[in-house]
Amino acid sequence: MAGPGNAQVQSPDASNVGYYRFPVGQIKATVLSDGLIGGPPSVYANDAPEAELQAVLRRAFLPADHMTLQLNTLLLEVGGRRILLEAGAGATMGPNGGRVFDNLAAIGLDAGDIDTIVVSHTHPDHVGNLRNGEGGKAFPNAVVYAPRADWDFFVRNDPDLSYMPVPSDFRDRFAAAIKRSVEPIAKDIELYEAGAEIVPGLTTIAAPGHTPGMATFLVHSENDQLLLTADLAYHPVVNIDHPWRPGPDRDKDAALASRRRIFDMAATDRLLVLGFHYPFPGLGRMLKTDMGYAWVPAGWQF
Repeated sequence: MAGPGNAQVQSPDASNVGYYRFPVGQIKATVLSDGLIGGPPSVYANDAPEAELQAVLRRAFLPADHMTLQLNTLLLEVGGRRILLEAGAGATMGPNGGRVFDNLAAIGLDAGDIDTIVVSHTHPDHVGNLRNGEGGKAFPNAVVYAPRADWDFFVRNDPDLSYMPVPSDFRDRFAAAIKRSVEPIAKDIELYEAGAEIVPGLTTIAAPGHTPGMATFLVHSENDQLLLTADLAYHPVVNIDHPWRPGPDRDKDAALASRRRIFDMAATDRLLVLGFHYPFPGLGRMLKTDMGYAWVPAGWQF
């Protein structure tokens, strides 16, 4: 039996909430978990000295050999429309993705109720759920928007992924998973240039580097704003509280410039921020410090 201060972590089959609701002005927003992915911490903090990385993980009560990342998709309900920001991973990156459909059901909806999906970039953990188990559209009524530069790089061509610090067979599966995931919606895809307002209240902001066309999202209604940072950072401990660069960034210098520009905006304007991979529900604020930034999780609202 665990004593005080040694409470046991729940087993993976324990049932926990997978959605979190909050308002953005007149917009109803709901974080819907698609589950978990993860990998070696050095992949996500690629330039971290190993001894220092291990010390940081230990101080943060994180495992030394595996970093768990959340998949925080966001549902917006506004003007009779239901818009999903990021489709989620499905089964493309391990057995613990694909939960968004159960979490939609938990709030009384299903995949057919989604009319718009906007992805920040076309990595598998952001597009994997677009294809169902039979090879068709998992969201049958949704118009899907993706950045044009990403579509050109990952879908229309055979991408060179040699920059990714993972085994070559993983890179091959990664590239194939993108093409397979978007097959059902390829002929109907709507391509956007970052900077466009996709729907009223949703503006895309260019943040290239992680991928050629990655965008971040600004949700705005009345005087409220919410900034979604996509994959500018994977985990706050290694990419915000410590400024280490993610290995999957294709152009690490461009990604760093995007990270600083967007994080500075978040800190200066005191924006509520949602991180796609941050600990669920992924909401908090960015604090500017002498050394860079610090992540301050938002208090849970009931």
